[in-house]
Amino acid sequence: MDGAPFQGMRHSEGGTDFALCRFGSTRSSLVMIFSSTLFVFLYLPFVLIVHGLAPQYLQNAVLLVVSLIYYGWGEYRFVPVLSGLIVVNYGLGLLLSGQFRQRTRKGILLLAVVVDVGVLVYFKYAEFLLQTAHGFLALLSGVHGQDVPKTGLLPLGISFFTFHVLSYVIDIYRRQVRAQRNPALLCLYIVLFPQLIAGPIVRYHEIAGQLSKRFPTMSDRFTGIARFIVGLGKKVLLANTIGPLADAVFSIPSNDLTANLAWLGVTAYTLQIYFDFSGYSDMAIGLARWFGFRFPENFDYPYVARSMTEFWRRWHMSLSRWFRDYLYMTLGGNRVSPARTYVNLVLVFVLCGFWHGASWNFVFWGLLHGGFLILERSGFGRVLAGAWSPLRRFYCLSVIGATWVVFRATTLGMALAMLKAVVGLGTGLGTVYRPAMFLDNERLLAITVAVIGATPFLGWLRGRLPPLRDRWRLQLVFDVGRLAGLSAVLLLSAMQLSSGTYNPFIYFRF
Repeated sequence: MDGAPFQGMRHSEGGTDFALCRFGSTRSSLVMIFSSTLFVFLYLPFVLIVHGLAPQYLQNAVLLVVSLIYYGWGEYRFVPVLSGLIVVNYGLGLLLSGQFRQRTRKGILLLAVVVDVGVLVYFKYAEFLLQTAHGFLALLSGVHGQDVPKTGLLPLGISFFTFHVLSYVIDIYRRQVRAQRNPALLCLYIVLFPQLIAGPIVRYHEIAGQLSKRFPTMSDRFTGIARFIVGLGKKVLLANTIGPLADAVFSIPSNDLTANLAWLGVTAYTLQIYFDFSGYSDMAIGLARWFGFRFPENFDYPYVARSMTEFWRRWHMSLSRWFRDYLYMTLGGNRVSPARTYVNLVLVFVLCGFWHGASWNFVFWGLLHGGFLILERSGFGRVLAGAWSPLRRFYCLSVIGATWVVFRATTLGMALAMLKAVVGLGTGLGTVYRPAMFLDNERLLAITVAVIGATPFLGWLRGRLPPLRDRWRLQLVFDVGRLAGLSAVLLLSAMQLSSGTYNPFIYFRF
């Protein structure tokens, strides 16, 4: 991928204090998410006070305990799984740091990969793989027996913390970092609650030094809490307001879809997933900053990209870099023949799609993205580079929207029906369902704010003011205005959460 990082959800029911995440028909789990009244008004203040009062030598212990409480609150059944992975990778990391022959070290690394990936496959993909094999055998034999029973066993955040432990052992194998001798610090790296269940994916070497030594300043604390409030506003005021609109349109029967409805649904989901995901990343980065950690950025206005290659430099950057550095480059990257490079791209993006969920929709979503990156590496990329900038952005947004349809739809058939309606081939007459049925002033305002917020317009506008802001009175007005704005966002978010409205947690499949 030319050294450009790969950057590459589904809804559950939510309540006021918890998000109810359904894992099949046999199990449900209560999860304390960042955008819940329990977290915002009880757990977080308690953590900030206890951490702030603790002497510096006990602050890591406080973070470790509260992080285990956070995960165990809804996922107590899987604390042993998480703990087992930490213990295994701690031991294998120590072995990898030993003075063994390279062949032995490769064997140790292979064992770590097999264990970590094996745990991920067992919990996240075993049911899907069994169902696929069952369907294939039934197709060959012509005999259709009972479907594979659903287990519903999916530890929350398993895709994130398995990638964390994998990065740890791989970094040691590559001699980029030394093995962590203190098991408590390794445990803290894995279970640190800001990034435990929804990222960003923080690689061990990025915060290894910060685990044992960090000195957050008042500026860090203010910046961190401000970032958290902005992320909370993105999630609660924008994503949660726009989300029901996307859900409503995607639930319309295929034969009633019109072009207007399809465009409305695609636009709503495109905005919802960005502000939901980037909002959660902002909250995680902000909380980490309060505690003195510097997490990598995860989003950089991806919807202003002018190519899909650029989009993947801006979207979910921590995941993109993970796949680039640990898989794509290992396969040879772009140092091999063009044909092999194309194969590498497709393989990586298929796995990237599969990482998001055990469904053929996700696999096809990854395949589409890999295909467009291959297309842009060919002659089309040169044509695109010379095209009018607005045309390039229109192309990119069209592809992004189309692929989000595949990502959001529950079946490929549903995705195809939606895409047909988008291009005017829908069969709906607009007599049963109309866009006006789903829009009100609140959603129109949220969409307008979201469209502006998805671009760097406000940053550009602020950048035009430096000469004026040098004057202390205007600087004071700016600071007071910022504080008032953050207070308003926090107050409005709290009111929205207290009303017990739509508040899904869309990462439970991860």
